[in-house]
Amino acid sequence: MEIIEIKSLEHPGVEVFSTLTEAQLRNRIESDKGIFIAESPKVIKVALDAGYEPLALLCERRHITGDAAEIIKRCGDIPVYTGDREILAGLTGYTLTRGVLCAMRRPKDRKVEDICRKARRIVVIDGVVDTTNIGAIFRSAAALGIDAVLLTPDSCDPLNRRAVRVSMGSVFLVPWTWLDGGIASLGSLGFSTAAMALTDDSIPIDSPILASVQRLAIVMGTEGDGLPEETISQADYVVRIPMSHGVDSLNVAAAAAVAFWELRAKG
Repeated sequence: MEIIEIKSLEHPGVEVFSTLTEAQLRNRIESDKGIFIAESPKVIKVALDAGYEPLALLCERRHITGDAAEIIKRCGDIPVYTGDREILAGLTGYTLTRGVLCAMRRPKDRKVEDICRKARRIVVIDGVVDTTNIGAIFRSAAALGIDAVLLTPDSCDPLNRRAVRVSMGSVFLVPWTWLDGGIASLGSLGFSTAAMALTDDSIPIDSPILASVQRLAIVMGTEGDGLPEETISQADYVVRIPMSHGVDSLNVAAAAAVAFWELRAKG
């Protein structure tokens, strides 16, 4: 463990926590080996427990022997950058709410068939770009029995710093990967697909038909426009959540939580 005192915002090595964009962290560091940032001792611990590789820590000085002590010990021989709260706030652009950031190695992308092989319930996130919604969907997925998460390439990266924070580390608990093909491709893996959408022929989410499906992929759409017509037309079922008081829809994260609970695998 090497404790490095930061005296300026230009200190070599700390750019990973400050000046690099999410795209640069993901794609441009060490060629094909990307990096992501985990924040707070609890979230970092979840990532370490899941086997993610730490590369560097940034924490307030007082946390070295406090909240970050166990994490520093577990991370082994990596640099630990520290300094006054004001310096670190200037570096990251905001006051660290939990006083600790960890730069970690991104895992290699996994194959769809590998993470879905034993799954009974999966979710497909189609075009959801809001980091808060992505984090909340992952948290509900982990809590409510979803076995895997697939995301279309136009969705937000689950390892975005805010998405990781909102999920409280749940992005490390549920297997996930990118879905390059349409949802029709999931049929070859044994899944029926349920598109969450309001259409004239949609069925209610508590329909007995859905309860009998052995392997189900729940498809969630964007925050604004919902699922594209092409995706809806490919689905085996189109499913709606019944609404009251003239409300026409829920936020995608709230709708996902309802869908995960109601459509969970039973027995």
